[in-house]
Amino acid sequence: MTAIRHTLQRDVFLPHDERLIAVVHVTKAGKKKKVSFLCVVVTTDQPAQVSIHKVKKVDKDNYKKRQSWLLSELKIVDGKAPDVDVPDFDLHFEKAYKWLASNVAEKNSFIASLWKLTQRYLKQLNKPDFINVKPSLMEEFVSLEDQSRVLSQPEDGLSSSDDYQALSPREEKDLERMMNECEFAIGNAEAFVEQLANDLSVLDGANIHSIIESQQEVARLMHVLDEGLREVGSLEESLDNYDKKLEGVRVHMEIMEQKDSMIQIQSQNHAKLTKELKDAMKKLDIPHQYQMALLDRGDLGSPKGIMECTSAAECLQEKMETKVHTGLSKMRAITDQQELLTNLQEKFAQRLATHLNSMFIQQGMGMGETGSGRIALPKHHSFHRDLIPYSELIQWLKKADNTSFKKLSKIYTESLHRLYERELADFFEIARQALIGPKGGKAAEGKVKPDRKISDAGIRGPKGKVPTMHDLVTTFKGGESDLSDHQRFDMVFTSMLNEIEPMCQAEQDFCSKFFGLGVEPDLLPTQVAQGNSQDFLGEEFSATEMDGNLFSAKNKKPEETKQVKSELRAVMSDLFGSLETEMKNFTVFAERVDNFNSVYMLVRIGHQVLSQSSQAGSYLSMVLANCLVEVKRNFDKYIDNMVRSMEETRMSKKQKCGILPFVKEFEKVAEEAEMVFKGSERRGDLDKAYTKLVSAQFKGIHRIALEHQKTPRDVVMFENFHHLHAVLYRLKITVLENERKEAKQKYTEHLQLYVQESLGRPMDKLNSFFEGVQTLVAQGVKEEEVGYQMAFNKQELRKVIQQYPGKEVKKGLDGLCKKVEKTLCEEENLFQVTWRSFQEEFIRQYKQIEGLIARCYPGANVKLEFSINEVLQYFSEIAQSH
Repeated sequence: MTAIRHTLQRDVFLPHDERLIAVVHVTKAGKKKKVSFLCVVVTTDQPAQVSIHKVKKVDKDNYKKRQSWLLSELKIVDGKAPDVDVPDFDLHFEKAYKWLASNVAEKNSFIASLWKLTQRYLKQLNKPDFINVKPSLMEEFVSLEDQSRVLSQPEDGLSSSDDYQALSPREEKDLERMMNECEFAIGNAEAFVEQLANDLSVLDGANIHSIIESQQEVARLMHVLDEGLREVGSLEESLDNYDKKLEGVRVHMEIMEQKDSMIQIQSQNHAKLTKELKDAMKKLDIPHQYQMALLDRGDLGSPKGIMECTSAAECLQEKMETKVHTGLSKMRAITDQQELLTNLQEKFAQRLATHLNSMFIQQGMGMGETGSGRIALPKHHSFHRDLIPYSELIQWLKKADNTSFKKLSKIYTESLHRLYERELADFFEIARQALIGPKGGKAAEGKVKPDRKISDAGIRGPKGKVPTMHDLVTTFKGGESDLSDHQRFDMVFTSMLNEIEPMCQAEQDFCSKFFGLGVEPDLLPTQVAQGNSQDFLGEEFSATEMDGNLFSAKNKKPEETKQVKSELRAVMSDLFGSLETEMKNFTVFAERVDNFNSVYMLVRIGHQVLSQSSQAGSYLSMVLANCLVEVKRNFDKYIDNMVRSMEETRMSKKQKCGILPFVKEFEKVAEEAEMVFKGSERRGDLDKAYTKLVSAQFKGIHRIALEHQKTPRDVVMFENFHHLHAVLYRLKITVLENERKEAKQKYTEHLQLYVQESLGRPMDKLNSFFEGVQTLVAQGVKEEEVGYQMAFNKQELRKVIQQYPGKEVKKGLDGLCKKVEKTLCEEENLFQVTWRSFQEEFIRQYKQIEGLIARCYPGANVKLEFSINEVLQYFSEIAQSH
């Protein structure tokens, strides 16, 4: 064990400046036997630190630490049985570790060392508990018997079991010297052994004499050792007494240290409390001039007074929001100051609410600035300009007294609602009057009448009269006679939308800024306390913009546009509750005036809705979206009515058909719709309508062509399809490209059918003769042998040709021309085209006959009595004469 202890000290602990105090050879209880060592070490540096290490042997001569604990972490030492010697013991750190020592002596020595170290290095409060341990182990010494048992105990598995031991270098030298002295040692081993035996006997005798002589010295040495042990015991007893006294001193020092720490904490707390009291009083104290401004000195009717009150209100709000420690809030001075602040807040909130209440009511009874002589809504720039300086005060009121803020908001919406309701009613009435004015449509006057009279406070034209279309047209630098009814409506409706959008946007922006709706209150401007009255009004309210659109959307950058909140939409709904109703009533009125007006409204409102896409949640965008739904329904209804009209169209049987009414109507609608929808985002709606209308026209033309008795079917078909193709080609409607090609195909096809049917066979007998010739050829007769047939010889051919001189042919063509002229309608002007088709068909038949004569009667010198040039002359003369 001594060798292991020396090895552990040298290899494991000495490199780390540690000194090995105690070691025990242990295994874990209840597990497979794995040898390890528990070592108690003390560091060599000051202050000394005691540690317990678990060391294992990793190979033959190497040891390594596996676990380590500080002695201060040791909580319990359990010896298991104080009256019985057992090798088991437990050490309790963060958990209990059970060990089995190799022998009881090592266990007792280890526990005794632990007890001494805890007494020496640990404070009284941190010492572990020693339980089930022999009292003798918790003394200042360990019996010599135990020490001898520890030293004499063999090391399990570590002592050498071999008898052989190698000679040391010194022994080798001594052996060589001895053998050199005995020259015969190598040659006579027996003599050498005998010589060694004699020398050994002599040495044994000398040793025995020496031992006998030294017994007295040994006895004296033992006596000295006993005296030394007694002195050591006495010294240890004195040291124990000193340790007990020092322990008492240590306890008192710890108590004094704790008291000193408490005194320092108390001093720090006192300083912090004093500082907190000063800070609280500083935060809650409001300057005297602010108190006076809040009570009665601040004039809410002047810019300077508003600035003073705003600064005072901000200061008051800051004081009111100051957080006071719970302990300080019960102090009399704090509660009195808080009551003062609350009283100031209540009085100023009441004074501000009363002032703004009177302003709201007064504004609700007035009218905005109007532009005479045109469709325009009154401007409320002056109202907003007067109220916007109060925006920060109203935000303060929202925080300070939310009930008063809500009442003010309600009073504002109720007052302005009545004003906007009157203005919108007058505005839409003027628009209706403009549509049914002097030229606006006498036919409409019988169907549509104004719903109400215009209020005296409404928008007036020159000399207090309702503005006529002449007054409206002058705005566009045009004459009233230059406008059609549809253009008149488009101009009026566009003017309406251009007036409504800035009005709603201005009011929405004002409510957003003034009431803090749609923006966070903390983000509102706070420059009042730092600037003059001009700074307070802000750049948007500078004098250069007072006459313009104060809150117009065009003055706002797109990135500054924000999504408004539901509260803002609710306020706008209360203010403009009648706007949606008026808009829908006007759309119904406009449709009753002219169904085509729904086309204009669909495009204009659709464009307005898309332009509001950045403010999709605004009230105006929602109103316009709802109106757009209604207008889209009216547009679909208008298209369906046109389709139904096409299906129900019936033509007079006594007159020639000509171009059908719904084809003309489609041309008119398409031309105007293309102008209206040019560049519009609602183009898809028009394309769908085009598809339905053209499909219905195709079916209607076929139906009427079959039903009409006076005009030939093919004439009705090719005239109307020619007209429809010309319309589609001129307008270049992309979605109807296939229908355009189909219309052209039908026109060409039915024109050809009509020509073939009307022209027939102008030289009937001649055609019958050559039909017989073609029959013979088909039966196998060669073409050059046809002239030898009795019925088809040259004489018979000459007889047939003589029956069709040039005069007879011209006479027949003249009669055909008169018949075609009576059949075709004049408005489409297709006579020349049709007559040219007749000419081409006649020449085709002429060339066919000439070809048969040349092939079947070669060298007969037989030909028709008129040439192609004469035929062309006949057709030209007839066309010119008609």
